[in-house]
Amino acid sequence: MPATSERSVRPGCGGSSGDAPGAPAAAAATRSLRLMSERPLSSTAPQSGLRSAPPPPAEAADARQRLAIGVDIGGTKIAAGVVDEAGVIIDLERRPTPGADVGRTEDAIVDVVAALSARHVVTAVGIGAAGWISTDLATVLFSPHLAWRDAPLRAALRRRISVPMVLDNDANAAAWAEYRFGAARDASVAVCITLGTGIGGGHIANGALQRGAHGVGAEFGHMTVVPDGHRCACGNRGCWETYASGSALARDARELAQVSPVAAAELMRLAGNDLNKLTGALVTEAARGGDQAAIDIYTTMGRWLGRGLANLAAALDPDVFVIGGGVSQAGEQLLLDPARIKRGLAPHGEMGYPLRQEEFGGGFVYAMPEGRLSVGFVVGLDYKD
Repeated sequence: MPATSERSVRPGCGGSSGDAPGAPAAAAATRSLRLMSERPLSSTAPQSGLRSAPPPPAEAADARQRLAIGVDIGGTKIAAGVVDEAGVIIDLERRPTPGADVGRTEDAIVDVVAALSARHVVTAVGIGAAGWISTDLATVLFSPHLAWRDAPLRAALRRRISVPMVLDNDANAAAWAEYRFGAARDASVAVCITLGTGIGGGHIANGALQRGAHGVGAEFGHMTVVPDGHRCACGNRGCWETYASGSALARDARELAQVSPVAAAELMRLAGNDLNKLTGALVTEAARGGDQAAIDIYTTMGRWLGRGLANLAAALDPDVFVIGGGVSQAGEQLLLDPARIKRGLAPHGEMGYPLRQEEFGGGFVYAMPEGRLSVGFVVGLDYKD
């Protein structure tokens, strides 16, 4: 129940923002990096034949300027960045995600880490993976959009990356970052929704990430909103992400182009008259440019977003919803306004749930809770799905 003012839906859960995280973020990142540097890695040697990320350059890292690498592994892209303790992005690397091949995906992750490590002295690496992560943060149990099935990703990468490394679900990472440094920092209960190829979710309550009994809680994108609806990549039908995500934008645009080529003329022009190139990113571009067909597609998606948020508000009653991910970069008018709802609580009238856009704008900041192996980082992402 996103509303207009009291509780909010805020844009967030990801990337670099116009407002730098500032001193608190710098302090948190410093503490995190120190924890990372003091934690010994597994002594397992790299497997023969595997490419490994090289050790940092020989010069000692300046203790006043510790750097970390953050890697975001999405359904179509791997984006990585080097950031300093103030959350300033210093360098970026990007690769397509070879999502159908686990080995090639690992190679691509190592490649981006190696490329950035060759140019900077880094103290730690954080991996945010689009998948269901085990309670010990070691295994990707399942990924709807990638080939991971019970994949021991943390161990595989630690054999090939020479600095301390942590793994978590990408949306959990984003939620914790927004709680610590961003749009949910004043909330006791916060829900973060990341809109990209699918929908990711993170839930903070009373200062703790709510992971569920098996580590796969807050997978809000796979709530059923339409029984027997669109087929989802997870194997079920009618999941929320099949109606409110970049994939949903692309599907609806292609359907429009097939049934009404005149209405979809601008969309097809942007796609070079190739239906297969009609992506969510192009729908966003067309909507920002004022194309009415694209705006209508976004409005429909925003309403589906609001329906899902209404269900979450009834179940979780958060102080704020923070909306992030690449699709959220369409902004307030196109996406959040159609999603805003109010919850009737007779006899108390209507209760508003603020919708706030992520403060880290299209990428994410990652910071694990105090007392764990942790790393603070920001990855700036453009929506290219």
